[in-house]
Amino acid sequence: MTMPDSTMIPDLSWQPLVGVVGVCASGKSSLVARLRDRGFRCRHVAQEHSYVKDMWKRITNPDILIFLEASYPVTLHRRQANWTEAEWAEQQRRLAHARLFADLFIDTNNLTADEVLERVVKYIHGFIQTKKSTTTP
Repeated sequence: MTMPDSTMIPDLSWQPLVGVVGVCASGKSSLVARLRDRGFRCRHVAQEHSYVKDMWKRITNPDILIFLEASYPVTLHRRQANWTEAEWAEQQRRLAHARLFADLFIDTNNLTADEVLERVVKYIHGFIQTKKSTTTP
């Protein structure tokens, strides 16, 4: 499906850095790839694998932090993963700090990749507009 031009980043000299976190199979890699294809600066932060609670901030320090959520059953379906619910819960624990500081939280359980992208791009555009209006004399 082709996204409308509104999914492209506005032409600005400054672009926010977007960090994306979430449990495995929540859609992080797909979202990051699609945002990059549209000209956004973004990073997939593997916070779910780190014991350092604020790794997302130390390594990336994004202007916008996006948190993608997916339930344990949905992750099994998406990846045909061979992991336990305890491992999923451990990822949730490791993501607690990022969840607390996330600018945008999206439950991806019932959303398509296009719907997730659309919500994120809308948020980023609003962020950019707010930034422009607060920095323009």
